[in-house]
Amino acid sequence: MTAFAQINPITDICFLVEDIERASAFYVERLGFRPRRRALGFADFKGAGVTLALWEIAHIAENTGVSSRRAPPGVHKACAAIELASPEQVDAAYAELKAAGVLFHAPPQNYVWNARCCYFADPDDNLWEIYAWSEGGPVGDIDSR
Repeated sequence: MTAFAQINPITDICFLVEDIERASAFYVERLGFRPRRRALGFADFKGAGVTLALWEIAHIAENTGVSSRRAPPGVHKACAAIELASPEQVDAAYAELKAAGVLFHAPPQNYVWNARCCYFADPDDNLWEIYAWSEGGPVGDIDSR
C-alpha cells in the first residue's frame, strides 16, 4: 500500500466546463470567488478553502490526451488536483502510484501552462491531476492577495 494520500493534501478542485467565460462569471458574480489566474481555457479562484479551478474540456483534452467526451446534462463533472513541490516529485509520485496499480493516461509531461502534470481516473472515471509548477511558477496570476 502507498502512503501518497497521507502526505499530499488535495490542493485544488477543478471543474471541467464547456465555456470558461460563462463558468468564470458564475463563480465570481454569483458565488463571490476572487480570480487568481487566467490562461487559455483555464481560470482559478481563491475562496475560503482549496483553490477552485475551471478548465475547458476541449482545452484539457487537446493538451493532455484526456478524453473530451462530454457527460450528458445533469451528470456532475470534476477534476481533483494535488500540487506537489517540484516537477521531480510529480515523477516520483507517478512511479509510486503506477507501481501500486494506478493506470495513468500518460507519463508526466511538461505543459504549456508551465507545469509538469500527470492524469489518472478512479474506477468511476473521476479525473485526478498531480502537478507541480515548473521554474518560473504559474502563469496568468491576476492578484497576489
